[in-house]
Amino acid sequence: MTVATTAEQVAAQEAVRAFARTSNVIEDARDETGTAWRRVWSPLADLGVFGVAVPEDAGGAGGTLADLAAMLEQVGHELIPGPVVTTTIGALLCSTTGVPSSFVDAMVTGARPAAISSPQSDAVVRTGDDGRLYLTGTYPSVHGACAESLLILSAHHDAEATWVLVEPDQDDVDVTPLPGVDFASPMGRVVCRDVPVVAEIRCTHGSVDDLHVAGMVAVCSGIARKCLDIATSYAKLREQFGEKIGRFQAIKHLCGEMLCRAEQAAALAWDVASVDAEDRPLATAAAAAIALDAAVDNAKDCIQILGATGFTWEHDAHLYLRRALTLRHHAGGSGRWRLRTVERARADGGRELYVDLGEAESDRNRVREDLATVAGLPQTDRQRALADSGYLAPHLPVPYGQAASTAQQVLISQEMQRAGIERPNLIIGWWAIPTIVEAGTPKQLERFIGPTLRGDLTWCQLFSEPGAGSDLASLSTLAIRAPGGWRLNGQKVWPTHATDADWAICLARTDRDVPKHRGITYFLLDMSTPGIVVRPLRAITGEPMLNEVFLDDVFIPDDAVLGQVNDGWRLARSTLANERVEMNTGTLGAPTLNLMALSEKCDDAVELDKAGALTAQAIANSLLAHRSLLERMRGAQPGAEASLQKILGVRQRQQVAELTLQLRGFHGVSAGPEAHEFFLTRALSIAGGSAQVLMSLVAERMLGLPR
Repeated sequence: MTVATTAEQVAAQEAVRAFARTSNVIEDARDETGTAWRRVWSPLADLGVFGVAVPEDAGGAGGTLADLAAMLEQVGHELIPGPVVTTTIGALLCSTTGVPSSFVDAMVTGARPAAISSPQSDAVVRTGDDGRLYLTGTYPSVHGACAESLLILSAHHDAEATWVLVEPDQDDVDVTPLPGVDFASPMGRVVCRDVPVVAEIRCTHGSVDDLHVAGMVAVCSGIARKCLDIATSYAKLREQFGEKIGRFQAIKHLCGEMLCRAEQAAALAWDVASVDAEDRPLATAAAAAIALDAAVDNAKDCIQILGATGFTWEHDAHLYLRRALTLRHHAGGSGRWRLRTVERARADGGRELYVDLGEAESDRNRVREDLATVAGLPQTDRQRALADSGYLAPHLPVPYGQAASTAQQVLISQEMQRAGIERPNLIIGWWAIPTIVEAGTPKQLERFIGPTLRGDLTWCQLFSEPGAGSDLASLSTLAIRAPGGWRLNGQKVWPTHATDADWAICLARTDRDVPKHRGITYFLLDMSTPGIVVRPLRAITGEPMLNEVFLDDVFIPDDAVLGQVNDGWRLARSTLANERVEMNTGTLGAPTLNLMALSEKCDDAVELDKAGALTAQAIANSLLAHRSLLERMRGAQPGAEASLQKILGVRQRQQVAELTLQLRGFHGVSAGPEAHEFFLTRALSIAGGSAQVLMSLVAERMLGLPR
């Protein structure tokens, strides 16, 4: 995933990439004099980077902040030198605030770079007898400051925070260059002594600080992605102990974690550049809380994977670490943004995520009328009505569903929520039905689909065994041919609802003489069949949630085989991959909202920091799901991204449950719903494939690391 979502943005990124390659900008980033960036400054202006988001009537390209973010992401990816962020954001700020056009033009054309200070300042603006504004103050470290930079500085005017534009070439302005860890990012100490102000900046896009950080976040997204690219490319080629190091689980998991960070950073950078100005404060805080660290951590892990090679001056990896550290410094560190995330989220409770449904929108009135009829029924009759009308599972083909597109499914979910209709949870039925629809005979379809949708049949899953959990293909339950069917013998473990399910989807080995994946058959098992013994297992919550199931010479007729004999592994993978389109209604879920409510009474800085981090993680994860939904609406097929999202979602929910207990103080160890949630969430990183196995899968399927 990248920030770019339109063809124009992708083309703009490609233009930046081509410019960087042609100009060999990476060598400028390595130049310790700190002045090499000037070599590419004018050509970069010719490329149009500085005026991307500046209105056309102010001399810019008239693009959006999202267009600018896409280009800045590529600037980070290519490590283009110079005060690019401050100049692009400075040009945008000044173009909409009454600053004389000559200053905007100077930034857009590359004649003058811009610098932006931190919002924390003791500087003061006074109104002189001549009606002009004068600035006095000291700024220890200003991002982008050099001798020729136009200065955008924070101050207080009549006790109110403000921002002003100042020219540096005046007697009462001192700009002292400061050596930085990033040689290609100028910064300086600025002292102003009663200096005339060019103009006061009143930002119409949100706060100056938020826009400045939004630009830095976009660059950080590019850095995080580039470091991932470097590390994975190396892991595919480097050999140790006779193998490519990318085959080692330790390397796969390091790369997988880098991918998680890069994906979150890209989603957040895209979001903060795309939202309305009123939603930007929370979006910016969440983005900075995660993306700044993502760039630094990915650069560090990149060096780790490269080993001694990464520790050499000649390799580029340390240059990305230098840039990431510098950006995090100028953003004020990630800690203040974690605190700001939880504060801003408390204030507005998150926000709704908008989806443009396109042509599907024309169906809304019809769907609303249909669902109003369902909503008028008694609760006990709603499931049957939803099933018979195709609204319960609209993704299924007619007559079981409505063959609804992704956009239509979202619309139906929206209208169900509006009508106050809760979609019945078929539990394992959601897994069984699509596979039966895919491979079932006409009689099987008639026998199982309608009754399951209407709630007349319930299901459990008999896949896992004592010796076959994540390695499901190692199952040993045996199915032997018998007159008219098969005899099953073996043991299944961990299924939920096995004590009350009517039917089970069951895998058994029907051929022991072929490779393990090929000799498996998919059965539909009547749970009332003689020879089935179900023994409940008590979970760590204290409840009998799980079961073990013993199959002793259980007879299954031939008409209960789903698909072809020995083709069960393919169908099992289809079952595990089946995924309905769920509407992601907002950026924060109930557990996180509860955590924020508890944090209001918290005065522990460490725990507040954790609360902010988890709130930002919730926002990032919701945005990843939202971006996946948008990709599905464009026709993309679901892939390993779902596994990545599960890893991140489970991790966040487990940490939220634990911090919730901590915030309750002495009450945290009392038996109650919070303790129950904490213990319950421990299953999330085990069920459906352990988090560690999923991380290896993500590294192999999304990054192409060797199996």
